[in-house]
Amino acid sequence: MQLIRTTFLIFLLTLSNLAFSATKAELDAEIKVALDELYKFSPAAKELTSKAKGMLVFPGIIKAGLVFGGAYGEGALIIGGKKVQYYNNIGGSVGFQIGVQKRSEVYVFMTDAALNDFRNRSGWEAGGDASVAVAVWGVGGEINTESINDPVIAFVYSDKGLMYNLTLEGGKISKIDTPK
Repeated sequence: MQLIRTTFLIFLLTLSNLAFSATKAELDAEIKVALDELYKFSPAAKELTSKAKGMLVFPGIIKAGLVFGGAYGEGALIIGGKKVQYYNNIGGSVGFQIGVQKRSEVYVFMTDAALNDFRNRSGWEAGGDASVAVAVWGVGGEINTESINDPVIAFVYSDKGLMYNLTLEGGKISKIDTPK
């Protein structure tokens, strides 16, 4: 059992080293690219984020697994067009799994109450601490922004496009110091 734990910890450390952004400037640039990609995949997402009280952007969450799995990514909370705090997203899992995946996640806070609840927690779990609706895409990447009433909406995508039928449970989002 000790060997399994040690192997798992080494795996997670390796994974986290792959996912770290070297500098604040690099992370900020990755966030801009991630948002540009989201808006390219769906112009409706841009309309929705323009109505948001804030958004949390993780431009590159790396998820890897071989029986034990882990995920790590860093991002920032954006309010009024400015990055106000940096965060990490860490997850782990056990079960049949093999492979590596990189994806972006954007959490859109549609109400002041949802945004304030997120900001006042020391750690936050999508699906655990808050009800998060994963945006459902129609033909051509369109969503009906008028029918979305959830306080927090998540967009999940890779460089290949928007991802469907995903769960966000299992990841913990926590504040981190501003990267150097």
